[in-house]
Amino acid sequence: MTPNLPEIQITRKLRATRLRLRVEPAQIKLTVPQFCTQRQVQEFLKQSEQWMIDTWQKQQEKAGQIDKSLPNELKLFNLEQPLKVIYKTQKNSFILDEQNHQLYISDRQPEQYLKSFVIAYAKKYLPIYLKQVSGETGLRFNQCAVRQPKTRWGSCSAKHDIMLNSGLVLFPLEIARYVAVHELAHTKHFDHSLNFWVEVEKHDVNFQLHRKTLKNSPMPWWWTNV
Repeated sequence: MTPNLPEIQITRKLRATRLRLRVEPAQIKLTVPQFCTQRQVQEFLKQSEQWMIDTWQKQQEKAGQIDKSLPNELKLFNLEQPLKVIYKTQKNSFILDEQNHQLYISDRQPEQYLKSFVIAYAKKYLPIYLKQVSGETGLRFNQCAVRQPKTRWGSCSAKHDIMLNSGLVLFPLEIARYVAVHELAHTKHFDHSLNFWVEVEKHDVNFQLHRKTLKNSPMPWWWTNV
């Protein structure tokens, strides 16, 4: 589940002698020899991560598919209406006027300050939301950290510490909830076995749709490039 790249299509081929990546505008294809283990595939993808991101973004820019304008409104996972974004000269990087649903961003480095706001917002509200979902599902966790990894939407440690990607606040609530449920389900099943997915479905009947949406929704350019 990577927030910066399109879906990676993995194909195992009997005649393949090495791992081979091909970056296309809509997807990334990985050819895998039959003898390769899942661990080797994951390690190869991890090592190739930055190359994939750079190559895909260059393709998108060349195709003119990346709109480099900044948003006039910001939809956040737990707000019923979007924030109106106003860029202006000001001392603070960002100022949130919750009462009037307005966000003021300094015009000095607007894309950087916009991302800084999203990270600060996520650190405040994602742990609260995870606690809420934990209460609804009865799945308990230890601590919650909010970070900005490039290749994961979330993770759960053996000690039941959960990490959530701050970019989740830019998605609709049901998508953020799916990731919360996914990581909480790992507190019972520390793998992606059938029992794990049964547990996920118990708390999110549309998890497959939510998972697909997450995989196929690119993040805005100001999030990935800053």
